[in-house]
Parts: sequence; structure tokens; C-alpha cells
Amino acid sequence: MSRDFSRLDALLKEFADRSVPGCSLSVFQGDEAIYEGTAGYANIETGKPVTPHSMFRQASTTKLFTYAIVGMLYEEGKFLFSDPLETYLPEWKNTRKFVRRSNGSVEAVPVDHPITVRNAVAMMCGLPYCMFPVKGTSNPTLALMSERMAVLLEKGTPTLREEVRAMADVPVMFEPGSHWLYGFGSEITGVLVETWTGKPLREVFRERIIEPLELEDTDTFITDENRDRVVTSYRKLPDGSFSPSPDLFDASMDPAKTPAGARPNLITSAHDFAVFMQMLANGGVYRGRKLLGEGTVEMLHTNQLTEEQLKDFENDYLAGYGYGLGFRTLMTRKYGHNGHLGAFGWTGGSGIWVEADPVDRFSVAYMHNMSPNEELYHHHRVRSAVYGCML
Repeated sequence: MSRDFSRLDALLKEFADRSVPGCSLSVFQGDEAIYEGTAGYANIETGKPVTPHSMFRQASTTKLFTYAIVGMLYEEGKFLFSDPLETYLPEWKNTRKFVRRSNGSVEAVPVDHPITVRNAVAMMCGLPYCMFPVKGTSNPTLALMSERMAVLLEKGTPTLREEVRAMADVPVMFEPGSHWLYGFGSEITGVLVETWTGKPLREVFRERIIEPLELEDTDTFITDENRDRVVTSYRKLPDGSFSPSPDLFDASMDPAKTPAGARPNLITSAHDFAVFMQMLANGGVYRGRKLLGEGTVEMLHTNQLTEEQLKDFENDYLAGYGYGLGFRTLMTRKYGHNGHLGAFGWTGGSGIWVEADPVDRFSVAYMHNMSPNEELYHHHRVRSAVYGCML
């Protein structure tokens, strides 16, 4: 079937002309790219354009590599999702939670049930994000995490294992499994992967995903070899202009200063990430190579949230989706989504949106690097235009 992708070209050009420095979009089906488009600049000051090889900072979409590898290790019998976290990380044995008494006081008490692997992977462990210390917070969990993170950062870039160990005795915000809270569960999951494999997470990324899928424009460090492909991060000013704004995580992406065991942050192209998502859309297979079982892929994007937990998850941007084992998944079209139910993916905070359609087996990766990222405006327009072309 012949498809007209001219509307995608027009949309990317409109974005680059009006609202982003530059952007890239890749659509795959089967094992091949069926559309690749770019617009705007990788570096405005030098006039360098975005190309299909431009590498964008992924931020939270990095997690999807981790969760896919969790699926691989599950297939190898390394763990069960019902296993208590303490089975693999003994320092998490005596978890406590904060409770607020009727008089307004806050007290730390033992949890009723231990944190499980599922609680960590599905963001139900009760720990918020704390990549950098937060001052003046009224959240007692975040306040304690901030104290621990400040101590770690004074010594330089910590390893992921050091971060997770430092937070082990911080009381969580709620009974594990009772609510959904986006946050530190991904760091815990990363350390579980390191524990099960005996290797730093970035090495596992390379061995299990980057090399098997031959992702040539993907890395976890900014190096002399890839530096010219990494797009400049920009901050969008109130008047609509753009100012270069070094990413907060760039300092931890220097291999000369960063330990191999530090938290990995992906830089990759829209093409490469669409390859990864296409492997998942294909049920775990890409170009004849099986990385995951089809049932495992379906397990990863099956909604895990109860009606009550969906209230923690849903907002205008995520309307219609539930959350699986690391992937959001489309549950209803009533809020405005013209794709198939079950479409799954995630978002990166600097302007990344990726999604896979398990019915017609295609994948999409859209990228820009800008703060604020204006994700609702850009991502939902890309989503509606791509699905309009495909379905």
C-alpha cells in the first residue's frame, strides 16, 4: 500500500520554523524505515542541520532499554516479579514508610509488605526522583533522599549502585504497591539488572541491545567520535528565541570523569530508537534475530494499574494510557488517539516521544532537545499525523 507522508514533512518544517530548534522523525514497519524526516538545526549558531544521524539526549526514554533487558532476564529465570527486593539487595530488608497521624505529625513505621521487583519496575515503590538535592521540600521522603544525594555528589559522580544503597533506609511515601509514583524505581531496577548480570548497566545496554541491533548512532557517553553528531540543547525563551543550554546530565557523560557504573543516559538518533521500538513491535524480533519472546513483550506493556492507581498516573498528556512494566500502554481512544489499543512507548524529558503499534507492527520515534519541551503540543500532533498516515 502506497502511503503519502507529505503531511509529516510539512509538520516537521512547521515545528522547525515556529517552535523548536530542530527535530527528527523516523517510522519503521517490518524491518525497514518507511519514513525518515528532519527539519531545523542541530546547532543554530553554526547553521548545522539536523540529519538522520543526529543524536539526541534521551533522558527518561533511556529506561526503555532497561525494561527490555528486564524482560530478557525474566526469560532466563533470573528472578520473579513477586520476589522481595531484599532477595537481591539485602540492605532493603527493613523498609519503612511515612504515615501522617491525625494530629498532623509524621512518623516512620514498618511497611506491611516488602517492596517487590514488580513494585520497583512498575513505579509503585513509593520513592520519588532525586537526581539532584531539593531544598525546602515539605516531603519527608524527598528531604531525606536529598540529604543522601548531596553527600554522594560531594564526592563526584556516584555509581548507580551507590545511589540505590544510599536510599535503602529512607522511609517511602506510601505502602509499596498501593500507589503509582514516577521516580526512583527505575534506579532500583537498573541496579537489579546489574546484580543479575554482574556488569554495569551501560555495558549491559551495549551487549544486549546496542550491538545486537547494530545501533551505530547510540551511546551512553559523549566522545570525540560522536560529539559532532550530538545536537545542542536549547532553552526556549519567553520571546520564542533559543539560547544554548548545556544539559544537566552532560557532565556525567564524559567517560574521562564518569565511572562506568554511573547512571547511563542514552544519546541516540530517531532512526536507532525506532529500530529498538520496531524490535518490540515485531514481538521481540528484528531482522531474524530474536531478543525477546512475543509474550514477554506483551507482558511488559500490559497495564499494571488499578483504577485507583490510574488516578496517580493520568494527566492531559497521558490521557487514555495505562502503565505496564516500564512502558505506557493505550487503553482507550476516548481522549484523542487515532492508533490501535495497546500501542506502547514512553517520553524523554527533553522532547523525545516513541511508540510501537503491536497490531500493524510499526514504530515511531520523534526527537527534539529543548527546554521546556512543550511535549503536549508537539508529541500529540506527531502522534495524530503518523497514525493518520499509517492506519
